[in-house]
Amino acid sequence: MGKLAQKGLAALVKKPPKRYPDGDGLFFKVVGQGKAYFTYRYSLGGEESETSLGPYPEMSLERARVRHLELRAAVAKKISPVAERGGKIGAKAATATPGGVPTFGEYADRYIAAHEAEWKNAKHHQQWVMTLRVYAAPIRDLPVDQLDTAAIMSVLEPIWNVKSETASRLRGRIEAVLASAQVDGWIPEGRSNPARWKNWLDHKLAAPKKLGKIDRKTGEKVKRGKHAAMPHAKVQAFMARLAEIDNRASRALQIAILTACRTSEVLGMTWDEVDFDTATWSIPEERMKMDLPHRVPLSAPALAILRDLYETRGQNPHVFPGRPMKPLSNMSMAMLLRRLGAGDVTVHGFRSSFRDWATEIDKTEYATAERCLAHVTGNSAALAYDRSDRLELRRPVMAKWAEYVVGADNVIDIKREVA
Repeated sequence: MGKLAQKGLAALVKKPPKRYPDGDGLFFKVVGQGKAYFTYRYSLGGEESETSLGPYPEMSLERARVRHLELRAAVAKKISPVAERGGKIGAKAATATPGGVPTFGEYADRYIAAHEAEWKNAKHHQQWVMTLRVYAAPIRDLPVDQLDTAAIMSVLEPIWNVKSETASRLRGRIEAVLASAQVDGWIPEGRSNPARWKNWLDHKLAAPKKLGKIDRKTGEKVKRGKHAAMPHAKVQAFMARLAEIDNRASRALQIAILTACRTSEVLGMTWDEVDFDTATWSIPEERMKMDLPHRVPLSAPALAILRDLYETRGQNPHVFPGRPMKPLSNMSMAMLLRRLGAGDVTVHGFRSSFRDWATEIDKTEYATAERCLAHVTGNSAALAYDRSDRLELRRPVMAKWAEYVVGADNVIDIKREVA
């Protein structure tokens, strides 16, 4: 029937964390430390989801396949596996467990549905779904009042030292879900949250800030630190190299450097945000880190690049298109930096290159330089009076930065071309 065999599972569970397919969305997921469970991945309403069928060895392959067929039939009828197991949670009416206590998985889904309106973009929603449905799969079938420290550690330990940022976010999200369940009365009021960090899990796990990312090639920790930046005096030569590369990643990186904007802001740029008449790029608040709209003055070189791209645009609304109707991959510019041998320089680091130039060469006034980076400065009282985004003050600054990194002669030529 499938690709797996019951007698082979005992060997698989001893291997490093990995998902082994059995077919049609059924997987045997090994999470490390001799633990594994069966999961079913499905698509419903255009959203990819994953639900746990039960832990190994309590759940056999044969039982998992039977349960998998039942859930596939439910999905075919557009019924969520969560609903099929007992319906969505509602005012203590759930009967997902013998005692009527909702499972962690059901409560996690309820928490996501209740809070997704406050998250600023779809990616944030996807991250919550990924952590609470995939990484937390081993505890999704447990009643919320039965989750203890051992259960929390079972999902955190396998990834804590390998995917520290993801694991730290997972811990916080589990804590939030359990807190919500406690507020609703499913967990005794006086019981401590087993997923809390301070004076609890901090005694069991290394502090996230002291953990580095793991290099997949070497297996060694990568030291955390500031985004590596290219000295501003070297950016002009680098821009000349980029100009010789005729692809979308190169154009995107040039725009990122010329505008001093973040990777997500550049790759998410759509044509309706660009106003060629006023030479302004308007980024809506939902795409900004600080949840505030940001207007970017476009220099002559930036306009020339965008005009050229506009002439060859297709149906994709993004200035830097990738997959059908999607933007270019967020790794595209970083990979280009690697291919060009830029060392540890990051895309984000070019914002620092600009900021150093603004301070050391242009002597830009502090608040204006910070506004160029979409940084908000000053206390609440000062901000209440300084409501201008300093667009026109920033325009000559970005023009001089463009002249510095592109070269005066090239800027003059471009100005003539776009005039």
